[in-house]
Amino acid sequence: MTIEYDEKGKFYTNVISKVAVPSIIQTTTHLIRGLVHIRQGERFKDELETNEHYTAITDAKIFDADGNVLFSSPFLAVQKGQIIWIMPANEDTDAETRG
Repeated sequence: MTIEYDEKGKFYTNVISKVAVPSIIQTTTHLIRGLVHIRQGERFKDELETNEHYTAITDAKIFDADGNVLFSSPFLAVQKGQIIWIMPANEDTDAETRG
């Protein structure tokens, strides 16, 4: 990691700070629950509109149509073209999706 300072003492770094947002993602075939990482001060939508072809998800769980966990992974990259919808999860949506 490099840190550079300007004459006023402001620092610049090549590390990008992000906030982990619990999320629910529906792809063309599966439901995914995990953490989507969004740059501080940006909107959830901004992360989806970047030029990257994939969205990184950590602590991912992939569910089948019956709600059974098919796979779990500490990291998952989802191709943005496969996402049907995505939303931040909160306590209300967590309770509803678990039954």
